[in-house]
Parts: sequence; C-alpha cells; structure tokens
Amino acid sequence: MVNITYGALVASSQDVAAGESYSIQSGGTDMIVTLPEGGVASYDPGDIAWLLTCTALVWLMIPGVGYLYSGLVRRKNALAVLFLTMLAVAIISFQFFFWGYSLTFSPTGGPFLGDLHFFVLKHVYESPVPQANNKVPQVVYMIYQNMFASLVPAVFIGAAAERGRILPACIFFFCWSTVVYDVIAHWVWSPNGWAFKWGVLDYAGGGPIEICSGVTGLVYSIFLGKRRGFGTHILSFKPHNVSFVIQGTIFLYARHPLDPPLPSSSSRDLSFMPPLTPRLVLHSWVGWIGFNGGSTFAANIKAAIAIVNTNLAAGFGGLAWMLLDWRLERKWSAVGYCTGAICGLVAITPAAGFVGYGCVENLELSFPRRPFPSRLLTFPVSYRPSIFIGVIASCFSNALTTLKGFFAFDDAMDIYACHGVAGIVGLVFTGVFAQAEIAITDGYTVIDGGWLDGHYVQVGKQLAYICAVWGWTFVVSYLLMFLINLIPGCKFRVDEEGEIIGVDEVELGEFAYDFVHIRREVDSSQGLPRIATSHVKPASVHSYPLGHVGEGPSDEPPSNTREAVNGGALHGDGAVSGHGHGHGHGSEGEMKEKTSAGTISSSSQ
Repeated sequence: MVNITYGALVASSQDVAAGESYSIQSGGTDMIVTLPEGGVASYDPGDIAWLLTCTALVWLMIPGVGYLYSGLVRRKNALAVLFLTMLAVAIISFQFFFWGYSLTFSPTGGPFLGDLHFFVLKHVYESPVPQANNKVPQVVYMIYQNMFASLVPAVFIGAAAERGRILPACIFFFCWSTVVYDVIAHWVWSPNGWAFKWGVLDYAGGGPIEICSGVTGLVYSIFLGKRRGFGTHILSFKPHNVSFVIQGTIFLYARHPLDPPLPSSSSRDLSFMPPLTPRLVLHSWVGWIGFNGGSTFAANIKAAIAIVNTNLAAGFGGLAWMLLDWRLERKWSAVGYCTGAICGLVAITPAAGFVGYGCVENLELSFPRRPFPSRLLTFPVSYRPSIFIGVIASCFSNALTTLKGFFAFDDAMDIYACHGVAGIVGLVFTGVFAQAEIAITDGYTVIDGGWLDGHYVQVGKQLAYICAVWGWTFVVSYLLMFLINLIPGCKFRVDEEGEIIGVDEVELGEFAYDFVHIRREVDSSQGLPRIATSHVKPASVHSYPLGHVGEGPSDEPPSNTREAVNGGALHGDGAVSGHGHGHGHGSEGEMKEKTSAGTISSSSQ
C-alpha cells in the first residue's frame, strides 16, 4: 500500500542534491508519496487537477468527431460511423491498459520501442512522471495520454465512411495502435526515444497525432477504394442531420474551382445541387484548449502561452481560408472559416509550447514620393509566429483540397488535407520559430531553439522526423490492412448490396432513425408518406429512387429524379411517388434495385 500524506517537502540538511535528507511539514498542500523503492515524490494537486480537466476536454473531441461524421454521411450509414468512433475509445483504452502505455512510455525501453515495464499498468499508480518534472503521478499522465491515443483512430476512421465494415476496423484499431501509434509516440515523447534524444521538437503531437491520422486516413481511403458512384451525381446529397453536424462542430458545402458551375439564382434547386467538395471541421475549438494547454502537464505560464498560441493560430487560419474562398464568388464562407480554423489548430499543435512573441527591431520604411517626406522611418514591430503558422497551414491545406479531384482516392472527409498536410507545415515551422526562452517557462524544459535562436540544423531534424513518421505510418498501415483483409470474414469493405442498403443495416441491424427508414413507402391515395406495415396492399405501393428524406436521391442523377418528380408527386420530406429509373416492384412490401451484380431485393418489414 502506498503511503500518501499532505504537506510540504523541505530539505532538512545541506545534502539536498542527493535527495537523501528531507522532512515533511504540515500546512502544505502537496501530496507526499513514499515510493516502494524508498524515495519520496511530491505531487502538486493543482497540476493534477489541471491535467484531469484537460483529459475530459480531449475526451469530448472524440464524440464530437463521431457526431460530425454521422451528420455528414447519408442517414443509412449514420449510426455505423458514430459507433466506430466510440468503439475507438473502448478498444484503445484496453490496448493502452494491456501494453500500449508500457510500449510507449516505459522508462526502460529502447530508442525504437518501449518494453513491458508498465504491463497492465504495473507500477503506474504511484511512480512520478519525468516528462512532467515529477509533479504528477503516472496514473494521471496515463489517462491523459490514453485520450490522445483514442483520438487518432476516431479521426482516421472517417475514411471508411459509407463503405467500411466494423469488425476489421476494430482489429485494425488494436493492431495499428500497437505497431504505429505506440512506436511513433515512443520516438518523440519517451526520454529513451531516438527523436527525443536527437532533439526533435513536437510539443503536442504533430507526428503521432496529426500526421499519423492524416496518412492512415489516406491509406484507408486508398485500400477501400472509391465509394459507389464516386465522381457522379449519385453522391449528390446534403448532410442528413445538420443538428449533428453543429453538435460535432460545423459542416456545410463550399465551392472549389473544380466543381461544376452552379445554376443561376433564379433556377437554383437546392434539393438537387450538383456535387460540391465538402469542407469539414473535425474537432471542437474547446477541446483543443485542453489538447495543447494540457501538454505542459502543469498549470503554469507555459500552458497559458500554449493556449494563446492555439487561439491565435485557429483564428487567423480561419480568416485565411475564408478569404481564399471569398475570391471564388465574392461571398463570405462560414464553412471556409471553420475549416481554416481547424487547419490552424492542427498546425500549431507541435509548436504551441515552443513559440511565443517575436520582434523585428528597427524596421525601416522609405517614402520617396509626396505627400510623405523622403526619409526612413525606423520602429520595432512585434509579431506572433503562431499567426504565421496558422495562415500558411490554412493556405496549403486549401490548395490540396482544391487539387483533390486530380488524385485517384476518395478521401470523403479531407482527413489528409486537414491533418496530414497541416501537421507537416506545423512541424517544419516549429523548427523555424521555436525559442529556448519560451520552452523554459515551465521551469525545466531545455531546448536549443530553432532558426530564430540561430540553431539552423533544427529544421533539418524536423524534416527527417516528418519523413520517418510519414513513411512508417503509410507502409505499416497498408501492410496491416492487407494482412487483416486476408483473414476470412475480415474484408474491410462491404459488398455492393451492403453499400446500397446501408452500413447500418448490414453491419448493425440498428438505425440512427428507426422511424424513417430507406424502405419507406408512399400511400398514393392520400399523397402522404408513411411507414410500411403488413396490411399495406400492393396496389397502394409505389417505388421511388432509393434515397433519403431531405437529401435528394442517393443513387440516381438529378435529371432522372426531376423527371420522376414531374411524373409523380414530390412531398415535403423528399419522398417521390411514381416509378424511378432502375427500380421495380417485387412482391408485397418489397423494393428491387438493379445493380451490376444482379437485382437486390429488400423487404419493407
């Protein structure tokens, strides 16, 4: 049993450096722990409270991602993607308990990977954390890092939207965290890791969080292949639940130069808009305060600096993206602002605790023409590197999403552009703007600084680290998916029938909205949609394009749907009476859709 008392740990002899002579005085607020090996540790309750609060904030980012993805996909896939993001918490929590935390942070590990010193959280309860100046216990540090590890799969699994199966994804979560995340996090965050010893600067996870999630999402998209109907009007749908999108954060549609021209305002039909490139916001701004602010592992000045940098990068990143979108139609885009803010948040993640104020002294301006006098004006100018990082990352990510149409993969959620690219930009400019005087504000972190401090080699170290993280993540993730896909019953992609019916039904047997289902029927005699029941007669049933209420047809071009509307009745919720192209009647309560593999029949009961 660990002996815990409250007080103040003070030296009782001159041999303070050896740590052999101390006494505990009453009246203090520190937690004094007597360690099994005979030493003592003093834990700060304020630091513990701050880190646990940030743990809760980071956890909130995970369901935020889930609700965002759920709101973006078509309603027949809404529950599956939300379920997968929450499964990530359970699976990674078990993996972290079992051996993940030990493989990442064991004090006796090697330069590439840790060992099983903390296997099943052995020795975690009482021992101090060197990375936190020994002011918090391992158990607090562990649960905080657990949330980081759980967040990464929740982000990249958006690449499986509308076509990925659940069982192989769960297996992939566990294995991927072991051979990719734990390895890379050990490189840069463990005192024994090669990147840590080499002096690579990655404050809160530009490598293990952002590049890993972006590259893994890219691999997942490539391996699964494109969604059925990718690049055609089949995928011309709007978010099925705006409330979920807002709850997750915000998602709308924004224009790109590659998108088809919009109809004129007089003829614009919002129900059947041409396919637009989605812009998405992947996390909440609030959660990122805990994400970056908590990575100091203490309530101190450095945490405040990190939060200020985070806020500035997000704000100016959003403004930069909004201005880039404004040039297209001369209209302000709320979606562009939100997406740019996320790119700014991602980019500042590796730099938030290393960059601060910068100052260009004696800036000279010359005014050779009237009405200004022909002379030089000299004055100091202050700037924030975090502003520059947020703006540049937003511009690079915007450019990649603009060019996405030229690439042969279906990254529906723009995970690589918003996380992979922005994470790379952030790591590079950390090597430029990192300052030793900012890092030491926590009282114990000593770095050589970056380009601003004259340590020019730091940029090269950052680039080498980026290449190592990118290459390891891509190769190992793809090999892992290839091997899991060979296991019987573990194909990553649903079949064509499952993609048409929806992942919710074929994988879960449950629905996000059981009262509105893809097999809805229309009572032509009343002209009102209703749920099919066993007493509905065949004569009263009309087939309609297999789609979703309020989002237009999911598998038919808009032109065909308009023809169906002209020949039948379009009701307020998007249900169409009359016969749609490619569909026909089966027996009572059934609907059939023709596919390349044959005819798919689904009962309405």
